[in-house]
Amino acid sequence: MKYQVDLNCDMGESFGAYKMGNDEEILDFVTSANIACGFHAGDPATMRKTVKLALDKDVGIGAHPGFQDLTGFGRRNIIITPQEAYEIVVYQIGALYGFVKAEGGVMQHVKPHGALFNMAATDPALSEAIAEAIYAVNPELVLFGLSGSEIVKAGAKIGLRTANEVFSDRTYQTDGTLTSRKEKNALITQTDTAIQQVVRMVKEGKVISTAGTEVLIVADTVCIHGDGIHALDFARRISETLKTSEVNVRKISAFK
Repeated sequence: MKYQVDLNCDMGESFGAYKMGNDEEILDFVTSANIACGFHAGDPATMRKTVKLALDKDVGIGAHPGFQDLTGFGRRNIIITPQEAYEIVVYQIGALYGFVKAEGGVMQHVKPHGALFNMAATDPALSEAIAEAIYAVNPELVLFGLSGSEIVKAGAKIGLRTANEVFSDRTYQTDGTLTSRKEKNALITQTDTAIQQVVRMVKEGKVISTAGTEVLIVADTVCIHGDGIHALDFARRISETLKTSEVNVRKISAFK
């Protein structure tokens, strides 16, 4: 096939016996899992369970470090220094790495979460600190970052393999950044519209901004969110549509 793409999903964002979303079922349709490391969501029991499920289904495992903000689910901006960013990322990667190692697996990637992800997309100093943290833990890890953003540039500069990430259910601004969740038009709620956006990003390298202009974009990995009401059906449909559109869906570590 001419095109290839990774499908990733944020997972393990629940606590203990409480189950949120359809992680186990969605793992049948994605190729990479971003597992919460306890700061914005998740706990040791959930991390271990999610790691085991991902390994059983041969899904690439990634750490999903965010701000220590359970109340805000890691989606509130917190001002931290580059040194603090470095430390919280190393800490969270290490937490998940322990479970991956204990279960006989290999960690594939790191994807910052929520506000940390969005802030790093436009902040060179923050991006460099995150990239340095990942490189220091394991230079073989792939850094997932917003397509064309500062964090992708920082990762490439330090020597990390990077993956440009695009979003299936989010709208874009003319500069390639995501529309803030504070805005009414931040989310795409129509499944067909979201799928059409993904196929175009993967095959044409373009996305239509909220202003109606075309924005050039690189799509190595597509994020789908697993906590929506129709998340499982969406994951199934987007996986099937990509395959019928002559797109090879595979985890980043299997890219050629």
